[in-house]
Amino acid sequence: MSEKTSKDMQKYFQAPSLKDAKVRRHSEVQVLKDEFIIPEEMLQAGNNKKFYIRTYGCQMNEHDEEVMAGILEAMGYTRTDETNEADVILLNTCAVRENAEDKVFGKLGELKHLKLNNPEVILGVCGCMSQEEAVVNRILTKHQHVDIIFGTHNIHRLPQILHNAYMSKEMVVEVWSKEGDIIENLPKTRNDNIRGWINITYGCDKFCTYCIIPYTRGKERSRLPEDVLAEVQELADRGYQEITLLGQNVNSYGSDLGDGSYTFASLLADVQKINIPRVRFSTSHPWQFTDEMIQVLSNGGNLMPHVHLPVQAGSNHILKLMRRQYSGESYRELYGKLRNQIPNVSITTDIIVGFPNETDEQFQETMALVNDCQFDGAFTFLYSPRDGTPAARMNDNIPLDVKKARLQELNQKVNADSLAHNQGYIGQELDVLVVGRSQKGENTYAGYTPQSKAINFIGDDSYIGKIVKVRVTEARTWSMQGELVEA
Repeated sequence: MSEKTSKDMQKYFQAPSLKDAKVRRHSEVQVLKDEFIIPEEMLQAGNNKKFYIRTYGCQMNEHDEEVMAGILEAMGYTRTDETNEADVILLNTCAVRENAEDKVFGKLGELKHLKLNNPEVILGVCGCMSQEEAVVNRILTKHQHVDIIFGTHNIHRLPQILHNAYMSKEMVVEVWSKEGDIIENLPKTRNDNIRGWINITYGCDKFCTYCIIPYTRGKERSRLPEDVLAEVQELADRGYQEITLLGQNVNSYGSDLGDGSYTFASLLADVQKINIPRVRFSTSHPWQFTDEMIQVLSNGGNLMPHVHLPVQAGSNHILKLMRRQYSGESYRELYGKLRNQIPNVSITTDIIVGFPNETDEQFQETMALVNDCQFDGAFTFLYSPRDGTPAARMNDNIPLDVKKARLQELNQKVNADSLAHNQGYIGQELDVLVVGRSQKGENTYAGYTPQSKAINFIGDDSYIGKIVKVRVTEARTWSMQGELVEA
């Protein structure tokens, strides 16, 4: 990296601050509908140029990718799936797990030779990792071939950030650590013309002790109902078959709007009236899953009977250390309501094993909850500390071999329950939204049931994007096999 004056460096350098990211002020969130601007000098900057985006992590990151692709295409860039063809390479990162960060740093190492061979390529790191002080400091010292770093609050400024990168020989770092506003009317290039993501909230205020998301995504803030419903209607008009309403915690939707009387249940009821076949949502916090939400979901219609409800642990002591704000008993009560009141509902979850100080007895309390609930599926994880979180200051005192043994025991139970649920569908004819070709065999197609169960069957391209009847013939742990039922 070439030498520049301190003043020149500051011009393009705004690094993240963990201290600022922790702050939650009571200032009103601004909804900005004219904030996105492509400077005149960047309107044709991408002509005859290509971009490559690699996304790690959750559906929120996938949605961010769609926005960045839309912005780049508005500047004239076209997409490529090959890094050696790209003029702009962006790694859109996840900070939830340590192994996700390791993958990104590994990819940066792989790309170093490409940057050395073609110095004109713009290499960027964005997403949640960019909001972490430690990550940015590591990139500054060990990955100086990176050209731009920008965060989750700065996506709408991608044209300006690229302009600065083209004009400067220094690394451009622009990461805001403020609570965040809502930027509307951003262009999107959707990765799928069958299923679409729609953000309804941004950020998180739960501050679970193990989780970095409140620091990387800012405070909880809700989009206006009219903006959400307009986007749902737009996708319905374009022939989309399914949408997923996204948020770090969709249950909190509306708590920051007016007097808080328009809730997530209110939004679901309004979305239920729109002529789109399938509606899903992710993710729900057990703390705020209301009876009103259950009632709306029980009405069915286009609201699909699948709830992802992360429990994380079954021990009340560990849940308290995690700052989850519910008990194993209250989770079981909510779980029972969902099973009893929503016909044919499937319930999936997230579970962490090996949290600091977790005893064998406390792990068995988690196993007892899993035995009671018999989830349709679960994402299971070994605990790994996230720098800057309260849990990272705890003594990570569970040996790795103990963590792995607990995870294996948990997975055996989760897998057995998932298989048992799937076996219960054998012989049934299910409505399946066909999303594309399957990798399971020639002429095999993949789709999803209302309960979000994956199913494969023999068909042809004419079924893609349609909802068809499939009879289940075989059950596997994470998917099913079926045969098309001719109309």
